[in-house]
Amino acid sequence: MTPPPPPSRNRLRVAFLLADQFTLSAFANFVDVLRLAADDADKSRRILCDWSVLAERMDPVASSCGVRVQPDTPLRRAGAFDYLVVVGGLISDRAAFGAGALDFMRQAAARGVPLVGLCTGVFTLQAAGLLQGYRCCVSWFHHQDFLDRFDSETPVSDQIFVVDRDRLTCSGGHGTSHLAAFLVQRHVGQSAATKSLNIMMIEDALGGQRAQPGQMLARQARDDLVKRAVLKMQQNIEAPLGIEQIAAALNTARRTLERRFQADLGQSPRRIYLEIRLDRATARLRRSNQSVTDVALSCGFCDAPHLTRALKSERGMTPGDIRSGMSETRQPLAPGDQISLTNRSAS
Repeated sequence: MTPPPPPSRNRLRVAFLLADQFTLSAFANFVDVLRLAADDADKSRRILCDWSVLAERMDPVASSCGVRVQPDTPLRRAGAFDYLVVVGGLISDRAAFGAGALDFMRQAAARGVPLVGLCTGVFTLQAAGLLQGYRCCVSWFHHQDFLDRFDSETPVSDQIFVVDRDRLTCSGGHGTSHLAAFLVQRHVGQSAATKSLNIMMIEDALGGQRAQPGQMLARQARDDLVKRAVLKMQQNIEAPLGIEQIAAALNTARRTLERRFQADLGQSPRRIYLEIRLDRATARLRRSNQSVTDVALSCGFCDAPHLTRALKSERGMTPGDIRSGMSETRQPLAPGDQISLTNRSAS
């Protein structure tokens, strides 16, 4: 005889709302942490945690990669839950949620239910007026998109997630695993959170204050202060900040910032900033039909000749060379070689 299921003793109940073209990884990472924390053994029973996917209509919801998820509970039959998680996806002119789902979010907030925004779910909560007076977190990649839509708001784009009272927002990606683990630790316990992450091959739970990974550089920063500074640079390409401004925004001294850059990346902040802008300009020259002048202005250079001089000096190429497919010849690195951002000495 099959033993009866164990009595429900959920300590954490989560409801999900999935945007049209939602980000599958953000949802999957979050819900898998709950799944692995929910049971004492590897049977995925919903003992300690429970979750449901809500929808206004019960049609499958397509993710941005095309995989569809079938909701299990209509909004009108949603039971009690501890958190409402809004999973965003592609930014487009299409409505991510219908009017019924937006009303449901507002009603949940009015009842005091904490709201969670994953990835561009933060955009939905902001547009619905549910983040006014709250700090919110967005990915560095979508930082400018957020400012373009909500020009009176300043999001946090140098942390993986932000918890501000009953609003929890996350940049997306693997950060959703860490936010879910934060909630599991809060409601279920540290051991359950650690177990979930370890099974998912994630060694340690990261706090929300951990810096987001940003645009890939040839050599990756390890120092958290340096990572935050690099993110500030990546978020301010068109109108570059002064190094003093970046240091002040990070509540540190310019000399301290310069010393930490040299120790971590072997280059000055000014040099790294130039490399980031040149990387962005090179990518735009290769992938767009923008004029060289427009590319230059969008990447913080005064004009086309200024960009051309910088590319020629630093990389031995002109914009025309880049568009014709020419590139520098690079020798492969031997194991243990130290990677630098440039072959030339910092000036």
